[in-house]
Amino acid sequence: MMKKKVIVAVTGASGSIYAKVLFDQLLKLRDQIEAVGIVMSDNAKAVWQFELGNQDYNQFTAFNFYNKNDFNAPFASGSAKYDTMIIVPCSMGTLGRIAHGISNDLISRAADVVLKERRKLIAVVRDTPFSLIHINNMKMVTEAGGIICPANPSFYSLPQTIEEVAGTVVSRVLDLAGFEQESYRWQEK
Repeated sequence: MMKKKVIVAVTGASGSIYAKVLFDQLLKLRDQIEAVGIVMSDNAKAVWQFELGNQDYNQFTAFNFYNKNDFNAPFASGSAKYDTMIIVPCSMGTLGRIAHGISNDLISRAADVVLKERRKLIAVVRDTPFSLIHINNMKMVTEAGGIICPANPSFYSLPQTIEEVAGTVVSRVLDLAGFEQESYRWQEK
């Protein structure tokens, strides 16, 4: 199996728990990963601190963190061959900029690169309800090759904690990204 090079972007939408659970799961999948580059918006850090009550994103030292304005990050160019980008949670503002090709920070630039190189972009949108603008932006990103994966948890695995509920979404995202993982599978023993 070829090891993956993954970009994880965390925006300021509510749902920091999804990013934390994804980070935890990626640590468990290190044998399938060549590199993980992470970029967080300023709002993402503020929302994480508010929702999770900590700055634990600083503890994920196994990953490479990049400043939101660091256009020298390797994944700011298609030549670095990062094969997957996961935006979790993905704010509607970020999605709108991606849909319209506005590369004003490293998150939107990396998404632009992933789409133009025909690689995998997974946007875990969290806002509800959707306005027609949101729906049209999701349509545009989908038509450009991206995957819209709303942060809608499933409950048939009978999750007991907030981390397990978030894990149902993260598990789906990891499946979409092509990782081999242990996960609840409907009607499989």
